[in-house]
Amino acid sequence: MEAIMGSDIKRGTVEMTAAMLISGTIGWFVVMSGQPVSGVVFWRCLFGALTLLVICGALGLLRPGIITLRAFGIAISGGIAIVLNWLLLFASYSHATISIATTVYNTQPFMLLVLGALFLGEKITATKLFWLTLAFAGMIAIVEAKPGTGGAASDGYGLGILMALSAAFFYALAALAAKWLKGTPPHLIALIQVATGMLMLAPMTDFSNPPRDAGGWAILVTVGVVHTGLMYVLLYGAIQRLPTHLTGALSFIYPIAAILVDRLAFGHALQPMQIAGATIILLAAAGMNLGWTPRWLRPRAVES
Repeated sequence: MEAIMGSDIKRGTVEMTAAMLISGTIGWFVVMSGQPVSGVVFWRCLFGALTLLVICGALGLLRPGIITLRAFGIAISGGIAIVLNWLLLFASYSHATISIATTVYNTQPFMLLVLGALFLGEKITATKLFWLTLAFAGMIAIVEAKPGTGGAASDGYGLGILMALSAAFFYALAALAAKWLKGTPPHLIALIQVATGMLMLAPMTDFSNPPRDAGGWAILVTVGVVHTGLMYVLLYGAIQRLPTHLTGALSFIYPIAAILVDRLAFGHALQPMQIAGATIILLAAAGMNLGWTPRWLRPRAVES
């Protein structure tokens, strides 16, 4: 039994690491595609839907009765939120750089914390409030920082941060919808989400200006097949196999990978205040995900 559990953890760790590394490179593909953000998201949804359709069919998830009408409606609502999240996050790259946008986007656990308290009756403990306050302090540091010469223009910097924050909010809404869909096959939820996005964005996609060469199409196909279809399979496989604390710990590969890609591919280096703010946000998110409790917030042992 222990050998089986150890094997699951090893496999889950590999899957989660791969999923986060894939996620960390999506900014490069979005920028290099040369397409409008709405176009990138449409093609992501289209190629992602085709990939997930095959996967769901292979897993037997397309048979009638596997999802209720209510769950289907909630999945569509989550799909609208996740597509708005992609649109805002991808648009933020050109204003605040991939590094800053991705770091700010990692405030999503705190958005979900507040939404959970409002709609699910979940309690915000003193420890969670501490990490929330710390993340807010990191956000202030990033907002106050001035972009470097290799970064985004200063007049669009604040807009980029606002877009990334809004993207985090819509991601939290999608995660909230997923909580209401407990028991529904996650790959089927993902298929409904990308199909919803495809229908949402079709009217505003400029089909008269597609990629001009095979390289451009390859980038869009990769975003759909690898960054959506394959990434979902790896992520959900890892979540099923790993304990929550390990899932949370490995999720920080994503922003670190994005920062490295931004630096190597585009030469965007974080400034000291941005580094400080990013470090504080990631530390707060780690504390939140891994359940760390500062010593002074721990309950005192009762003396007998």
